[in-house]
Amino acid sequence: MFDSIRNHKKYLMGFLMILIIPSFVLFGIEGYTRFNESSQTVATVDGKDITKAEWDQAHQQESQRLREAMPSLDARLLDSEGARYATLERLVRQRLLAAAASKLNLYTSDARLARDLQQNEAIAALRKPDGSLDVEAYRQLVARQGMTPEMFEARVRSDLSQRQVSQGILGSGFAPTALASLTLNAFFERREVRMARFAANDFAAQVSPTDADIEAFYNAHLTQFQAPEQAEIEYLVLDAAALQGNVTINDADVRTYYDQNASRLSGTEERRARHILLTVPAGASAADKEAVRTRAQALLAEVRANPSRFADVAKAQSQDPGSASQGGDLDYFGRGAMVKPFEDAVFSLAKGAISDVVETDFGFHIIQLTDIKAPPVRSFESMRAEIEAELRKQLAQKQYAEAADTFSNLVYEQPDSLQPAADRLKLQVRKATVQRQPQPGVTGVLANERLLGAVFDAETIDKKRNTEAIDTGSGQLVSARVVKHSPAHTQVLAEVRDEVRTRLVAQRAAELARAEGEKQLQAAKSGTDPKGLSNMVVISRENPQGLTQPVLAAVMSAEAKSLPAWVGVNQADLGYTIVKVEKLLPRDVRDAQALAQEVQQYSQWWASAENEAYVETLRERFKVRILVPQPAATPALAQ
Repeated sequence: MFDSIRNHKKYLMGFLMILIIPSFVLFGIEGYTRFNESSQTVATVDGKDITKAEWDQAHQQESQRLREAMPSLDARLLDSEGARYATLERLVRQRLLAAAASKLNLYTSDARLARDLQQNEAIAALRKPDGSLDVEAYRQLVARQGMTPEMFEARVRSDLSQRQVSQGILGSGFAPTALASLTLNAFFERREVRMARFAANDFAAQVSPTDADIEAFYNAHLTQFQAPEQAEIEYLVLDAAALQGNVTINDADVRTYYDQNASRLSGTEERRARHILLTVPAGASAADKEAVRTRAQALLAEVRANPSRFADVAKAQSQDPGSASQGGDLDYFGRGAMVKPFEDAVFSLAKGAISDVVETDFGFHIIQLTDIKAPPVRSFESMRAEIEAELRKQLAQKQYAEAADTFSNLVYEQPDSLQPAADRLKLQVRKATVQRQPQPGVTGVLANERLLGAVFDAETIDKKRNTEAIDTGSGQLVSARVVKHSPAHTQVLAEVRDEVRTRLVAQRAAELARAEGEKQLQAAKSGTDPKGLSNMVVISRENPQGLTQPVLAAVMSAEAKSLPAWVGVNQADLGYTIVKVEKLLPRDVRDAQALAQEVQQYSQWWASAENEAYVETLRERFKVRILVPQPAATPALAQ
């Protein structure tokens, strides 16, 4: 086949040109329009635009992170206009803080970046048996977030610099104890109340809708009775985690792995050091650089003659602004946290020893090792289960890597069925009914947006062919094919008559409950207690006694200058609630420790409020504009 293509490539090129040119004429304008939409400006910060494409990418990345962290999260919340707008606001804030950090010359050093990356648990898990970083696994980790290692590290560096913009305010927030106590006492004030509830369910028996009523309600609310678009699918999953169950491990392999990795598996050795840094100015001549080296050699001789004065010399002579004031102390760190020449020197020293002069990109260092934290080596039996699990994982990953290409090729080369791939790899073809958006409670591959997007692609639906092999997570490939497709449609009244009647009865019952509640409230304000008034209970924001948030908010904000005070709250489908506020009570007495904790928490709230005010001034300074209208809050979001 390929020989035929090579022999007739001139004819093939001509045929392709015939196909391509009309396609460009027919679809070029639409493609340009889509490109133009993606470059549309949705916000500006410091005169720089944020495009719709950047917004879409930021929301996609944020949604993916949330789905991985919370697989059971309702995907409809992430896809709402409110969630998308919130992503835009966060993106604007990031750009604003980045602009402020740049203008204020707030910079994150390589050493600070290295320490932060070392503390990242996801990266720490990628260490090899010798303690070095698995670079390829690291690339794959950040690639799942749509970035290269350089992009990821630049983002982390930017985040660290941005934190410095607010760090001074958040770290210095303070509220006097008297002011905090006054505010907290008012907020947590208690109230003695009596309540009368008019539940909508209690009025349902009074509602008897006719067939005409049901039909009118149905016609007026057709959008509530839509059957969503859905597809019956077959799908196949290749999962590295599932392969672990078929992996067998022999004792010799376990023992060998222990002998080679016992020290690493017991824990990471950390070392504490102090240093004296002499920097070399950018563009310095060879002579100037040699002069700095000579000065470093003189300091080395001084501290070796009297090692106990190392910290004092570091305070006086070191040009590292981050550690000089602490006598050059760098605290504990492990391998990978420092630049390689510095790290090699530290991990070759004995405790208390002083290194030779070490040259790095930062300048010339003199290092003193002050402590070593090396965890004790654990026994073979105590680590056996961990090692077996690790070996199973590694072998399963190897099998997965070998099977992934076969899986991808088979679902593509035999597009009319998943069975050949299932037979070859000993997998099970599963069945499900799915919709375009993940449904509440659905987790795993059927909640993956990329898979659902491929399933509902027009070509997949029309031709009933396998989708491509889709990566739905770490070590997981999925392909699916549509067996039956049902477009969205309005259900006929006969199919949903019971549901229509139920909704109509609920609506009218709620209206009757509200009417009765409002009538009883007016009578109460005239001096007649409403029917069903409960015994007195004490409520507060700390102990709402089962009150819903709307009722609690209304009661706690009710005017209490003259008691009793009456409050009525319409709770829609739940009915109507009347509350009589009879007495105000101070909050419960707090012991000294609890009060101190509350004042500390209040100070943090105060600092956060001050920081938000500061950010608002930055918004004005850097001329922040969001060009997209803020969507109206939905009832679910409003609550």
